[in-house]
Amino acid sequence: MSTNAINWFEIPVTDMERALAFYNKILAAQMTSMETMGMVYAFLPSKEGVGGGLVKADGYVPSQQGVVVYLNGGDDLDVVLQRVDAAGGKVLMPKTSIGENGFMAFFQDSEGNRIGIHSMS
Repeated sequence: MSTNAINWFEIPVTDMERALAFYNKILAAQMTSMETMGMVYAFLPSKEGVGGGLVKADGYVPSQQGVVVYLNGGDDLDVVLQRVDAAGGKVLMPKTSIGENGFMAFFQDSEGNRIGIHSMS
């Protein structure tokens, strides 16, 4: 049994091209989308451990309410947060210390989802 509390996550989108442009810009990534099982899907960058993706499909509705997913902010989440506005999102809560557990922040993505981000510095 895995020791991770999460095995996989999906972020709902209404416009995959817009969402890809947003996440590629803030994460400095080169994701692409594909169609599978009646959905349009794009995998978020992940080397090992828990992964996830962007998904456009019936029943997937972006929201600022409900479950919050925290993305890895790398060495310093300020780097990612500085790209959010220019990519079409909005910083909802700036970099905030959570003591020995590092730092966190919230942003609204291009689709209207509230997303958390975490780093140790």
